[in-house]
Amino acid sequence: MLGIVQVLNNNCAIVDLGKGRQALVKGRGVAYQKRKGDQLDNERIEKVMYLATKESQQNLAFLLKDIPINIVTTTYEIVDNAKSKYHYNLADFVYVTLADHINGMYKHLQNNTYQRTPVPDMQEQYPTEYHIAADGLKIINANLKVYFPKDEIKSIALHFINGRSEGEDVSAGNETSQITSDLNDLVQSILQKNMVLRNGSNQNFYDRLMIHLGYLAERLSQHQPSNERAIVKIEEEMKTSYPHSYKIAHEIYEAICSELDADLGINEELYLLIHIQRIINEKDNESGLKSSETNY
Repeated sequence: MLGIVQVLNNNCAIVDLGKGRQALVKGRGVAYQKRKGDQLDNERIEKVMYLATKESQQNLAFLLKDIPINIVTTTYEIVDNAKSKYHYNLADFVYVTLADHINGMYKHLQNNTYQRTPVPDMQEQYPTEYHIAADGLKIINANLKVYFPKDEIKSIALHFINGRSEGEDVSAGNETSQITSDLNDLVQSILQKNMVLRNGSNQNFYDRLMIHLGYLAERLSQHQPSNERAIVKIEEEMKTSYPHSYKIAHEIYEAICSELDADLGINEELYLLIHIQRIINEKDNESGLKSSETNY
C-alpha cells in the first residue's frame, strides 16, 4: 500500500515511495474519497510515473499551479514512455516545456486557432525522437479526447531533441550554484533596466524563465557544448514578429556570452526570446505567427 502525499483528482495522486522518493499514480477512482496520508489500493493503480529527482518533484508542483491536471499527467506519461520504452535520458526541464507546449496547443485547438508548425522535418536525423513523439501524440489524443494532426509530431520531437541529457555530473554542484547566482543576477539586472518586472499577471511566465536559467546554469557548469538544432528559420520569424522581446533577449544573450564567458548556441537566444515575449506579452507584428505558443 502506498501513502498519499497529495490527491490531484479522483483518478490521480502523488504517493510516497520512501527515502524521499515520490511517484505520480493514475487509475480509475484510485484516489476517490482519499486524503493526504491515506493508503491507496494497489489494485486500482494503472500507471506509475516515478519522480526520480527533487527537480522533477518541484517541476510537478510548479506545473500544477496553472496547467490542468490531465495535461500535466499526460506530459509525465509521455516522458515516462520515452524513458522506459526507449531508454531515453532527458533533462528535467522537458516536463515544463512539453507541458507548456501541450497546454498551448490544446487551447488553440479548442479555440479553432491551431496552425501548422513551421518546424522542419528532421525525422531522418532523429528517428528515435520521432518515434517517441509519435507515441506521445497517441497518448495526447487518447487522454485529452482530442485530435492533433500528425504534423504535431515534429513539434513534440523537438522537445526531446533539445532535452536529451547524457547524464549528470554530481561533482559540479558548487560550480552550478555559483553560475546560477551570477546568471540570475545578470539577467534580472537587464530585465529591471528594461522595466520588465515580475507581477501578478506575468509571474508564472517570469518563474518559468528562472527555471530555464537554472537548467542553463547546470549545462554551463558541466561545460556541455551548445546543442544546435536546425531551427534558425524559426528564430528569424520570431525576431521579426517580436522586435522588442528580441532586443531584450539579445542583450541578455550577449551579456551571458561576454560576462560569464559562456559558449551559448544561437538557439539559446530563441529560447530567451520566447520567455521574454511571454513575460511582456508583446503582440505579434506579423500575421504568420499568432503566438509563441503556436509552434513550440
